Amino acid sequence: MAKGKGSDIEMMPMSAERKTIWHLQKMKDEGKKISMVGTAYLDPMFVMMCEKAGVDLVRYTAPGENTQQRIEITKIWTRMIRKAAPNICLNAVMQTEQYADKYTAVKEAATLVGDGADSVMPMGVTNETLEYMSDNLIPVFGHVGCLSGWQTGAFGGYRRQGKTAEDAMKVFRKAYEYQECGMVGMTTEMTSRELTNAIARKLRIPVIQVAAGGAADGSEMVIFDLLGMIPEAAMAKHGKYYSRLFDDSLKAFKTFDEEVKNEVYPAEEHGWGMDEKEWDTFINELDKKYPDIKK
Repeated sequence: MAKGKGSDIEMMPMSAERKTIWHLQKMKDEGKKISMVGTAYLDPMFVMMCEKAGVDLVRYTAPGENTQQRIEITKIWTRMIRKAAPNICLNAVMQTEQYADKYTAVKEAATLVGDGADSVMPMGVTNETLEYMSDNLIPVFGHVGCLSGWQTGAFGGYRRQGKTAEDAMKVFRKAYEYQECGMVGMTTEMTSRELTNAIARKLRIPVIQVAAGGAADGSEMVIFDLLGMIPEAAMAKHGKYYSRLFDDSLKAFKTFDEEVKNEVYPAEEHGWGMDEKEWDTFINELDKKYPDIKK
């Protein structure tokens, strides 16, 4: 890690191969689609696999029992993820307390960027705070449509947004205002394919759809859906299994348990044995020195 002069702040070194917001903008300008995975609460190993697979961008949050824990752990999580995946573009979700005012927002976001994030996502950020963050060179990759987390309460739950022309215009206006206030990219969630594509077409910055169905400039899928980590019956319409990690993992654990208990594992090929002469010497010596121990 590099340490600035006269400062106790340590910053993650930047790889020459690392994708950044600049690269995402270039992809939009060239008409190339952007792939994005949401990795809520999951191990950095999954982010590493995303990078190896060629995924462009990962949105992540950290585990925690409450908001304060998530705030602190996100900083640690960011450094862990960046070490595991030095080249992927990382978008850190901020907790609401971290952008309660524009000064706190810059301080908290600067810490995350310094720790290795390429951008931050403050859900429902105000234009004033966003503009201040942008003026201080904080890359904000935001969100419009149906907001996530507790903020879905403002919409009556996790519901489709922009069903009517009037509501669609409200979503578009928010997206446009965000762009003009300095946002560098955004996801649009639970909006119609028509509205999704209109936002992506009209805005200069990258627009990625999640649960929206439009092509936009790219798509995001949450890793729980992508890897089949929730029951298929509970999967939302926009979800798609690309693997059945839960089913496969459950089968693996069950088979391992059965093989251990039935003495199938370990088999002879899973270990190795001593030279017979060395074994005889060892066991004879053992019996002499420890005669009271059962063979």
